Parts: sequence; C-alpha cells; structure tokens
Amino acid sequence: MTILGTASVLIALAALFSYVNYRFLRLPASIGLMLSALVTSLVAVGLGEFGSHALEDLAHHALANIDFDQTLMHGMLSFLLFAGALHINLNDLAQQKWSVGFLASLGVVISTLIIGYATYWLFGLLGHSVPLIYCLLFGALISPTDPIAVLSILKSMGADTALENKMAGESLFNDGVGVVVFLVLLSIATGEHPATVGSVVTLFLEEAIGGGLFGLLTGYLAYRMLRQVDDYEVEILITLALVMGGYALATALHLSGPIATVVAGLLIGNHGRRFAMSKRTREHLDTFWQLIDGILNAILFVLIGLEALLLPFEAAFAWAAVLAIPVVLLARLVSVSLPALVPALRAGFPPKVIVALTWGGLRGGISIALALALPDVASRGALITITYAVVVFSILVQGLTVVRVLRSPLLQASSKARAADE
Repeated sequence: MTILGTASVLIALAALFSYVNYRFLRLPASIGLMLSALVTSLVAVGLGEFGSHALEDLAHHALANIDFDQTLMHGMLSFLLFAGALHINLNDLAQQKWSVGFLASLGVVISTLIIGYATYWLFGLLGHSVPLIYCLLFGALISPTDPIAVLSILKSMGADTALENKMAGESLFNDGVGVVVFLVLLSIATGEHPATVGSVVTLFLEEAIGGGLFGLLTGYLAYRMLRQVDDYEVEILITLALVMGGYALATALHLSGPIATVVAGLLIGNHGRRFAMSKRTREHLDTFWQLIDGILNAILFVLIGLEALLLPFEAAFAWAAVLAIPVVLLARLVSVSLPALVPALRAGFPPKVIVALTWGGLRGGISIALALALPDVASRGALITITYAVVVFSILVQGLTVVRVLRSPLLQASSKARAADE
C-alpha cells in the first residue's frame, strides 16, 4: 500500500470512529477513538481465528508502511507539543514554575528509579530474566505523562486554574525530560556512553538545557520575523517552519526536540501572540493549530488502538503486565507526593491535587513509541507487552474515571476539611 493509501485508510478510520463516538459512545474524543480502534483490532483478530482475514489483512497493509516510533517521535509529536504550548498562559505557568519544575525533572527521575527497581524485582519473582538497565529503561519511558492524552482530558475535567496549569505544564515538559532520561539510559545499555556520573550529567544537560536554549533562540527568531509582517498566511508558514525545522535541527544537534518545541511554542503563544500578531492573524493561527491538533490527535489514538495487531505481545509476560500497572501508579503517587514535603511547595499539593496528578497522569503514544525504539534484545518483547498494558489501562480506565474520582464525596470532604484547618 502506498503512503497515500495508508493515510487514506487512517483518515477514513479516524473519521468513522469520531462519528461513532460522537453519535453513540459520547466518550472524550481520544478515549472513544482509541477504544473503537482497539475493539476493531480485537474483532479483526477474532475473525482471523475463524478463517476470515480480510479486516486483519487490511489493517496489516495499512500499518506496514508506518514506523510508529518515527511517525510519532519525529513527525507528529512536534506539531502536537507546539499546539499544546501555544495556548498555555506563561504568567499562569510562572506561578507554578517550582511545582512544574520539580514534577517534570526530579519527579521523572524518582519515578524512573522506583519503577525500574520494582519491575526488576517483579520479573525476578515471576522467573523472567530482564537486566536492570532495561527495567530502568521501562521506568524512563513510562514515567512521563503524555501531554496529548492529558491535555485532551483536561478539557473535560473542569479543574481549577492552578491544578490545570500544574498538569498541563508538567505534561508538556516531563515528556521531554523523560525522553532525555531514556536516551541517556539507552546509550549506557548499548555501550555508546560510559555509565559514569559525569557522562550521564553531561549528556542530560546537553539534551535538556541545550534543547531549552535552542527553543528559546529559534522561537525568538520566529518572533522577530512575525513582528515584521502582517499576513496570516505568511505567519502560519513561519510557525510551521519553526515547528518542523526547529525540531529536526534540534534532533540533528543531539538536543531535545520536544523541550525545544515546547519552549518555542510558549514564546510564540505569549509574546508572539501579544506583540507580533494582529487580531485577524491570531484568529487564523488558532484555528489552524486547533485543526492540526484535532486531526493528528484523532490519527494518533487510532494508531494506538490498531498497533495491537502488530505489537509483539508475549503471553508469558501477562502477569508482569498486570502487576506493572499498580507499580507504575504507586511510583507516580510517590513522585507527586514528594513536593508536599518541601515547605515552599506544600501549600500547592493538598490531597486533591496529589490524587488528580496521580490518577490523571495518563500515559500514551510516547511511551509506546519509546518502547518500540528499544534495541532488538531478548527483553524487548516483555517491555513492549507491559508498556502497552499500562498505556491501555491508563487511557481507558484512568481517563474515563478521573473526573468521577476528583468529584468523589470523600475527596471533596477532605479538601473542605483542609481548607477549614488553614
């Protein structure tokens, strides 16, 4: 199947599943699309068991030309991150800078270590031999919350501004940090870099800090260009060039493309919007990026559901996959609870916020893409199996219940009691 044919199948499925979800399921868009695609995959497998392979063959042909890792990490991600960052108010985010900084950096590292060592012990308990470094790689790829999933859920949560800024800011930055931690660990696992503290810190700073500075530079150059024109078509092209060219160049320079894109998006979405665009341009720019965001989101969650047909699942690791879910949730709970121990941050982390950050910290396509980027070693199948299990549980179970959890009487009572004590 040609690239055009593949794109046609994916767009057609996204449109069909969107229609079904809107008319009948009435679920949040990302959850409805993924659930529809996952059910379609299971139906295709079921029909194949009875000798009817038409649907399964069509899906295989459509997905055969798609490298999920490359498609997401070096294609769709830059557009989705920029579209998300474009609408984050920098002043509101600045009020949560220490909380977001803690969660997106130390939080990811702590979660990586907890999940890595816990899954190493878990695999050993179940009789599977998985090296510690690959368990830590699983910790790195599953620790960051997925900004695409989180931002789509936030729209339906009705959360207060402070909580929304924490969750949105963390999700936009912690995936970049998570990718950097993953790449550092992967370079150690493959022997590309020595496992010394100095080399790890240097590589981390080059990727993360370098990516942020690069995003600031490219964003500022785009901002200067935007100030000198007043034509929305030209200005949209400038933002497209910033997203595509900036991400590609950052990656080529071994800097963090996700972090660079988020920083550039924040700059354009705030200073660029305020000082370099007319009202007409802002309207067209917002409409354009909302459409890009909506279309790519739809395709991404369809892909996540359909990937069930191609992923190398291994039944031997079924118990590990089931037990990995509470391990990941516990690590998330610990990492988001730690700021409550810091006096300067304690007030911003009451029980309701900790529960929201824990249960609302969804995993998504980025985790699957990183799992598929693992080298072809004996442990790869095990890590892909447990990654997909955690992602599916995260989006379908956590995503569908997070609003109900936040509105539960017990949590509301706890919040009121804390407010009365203060």
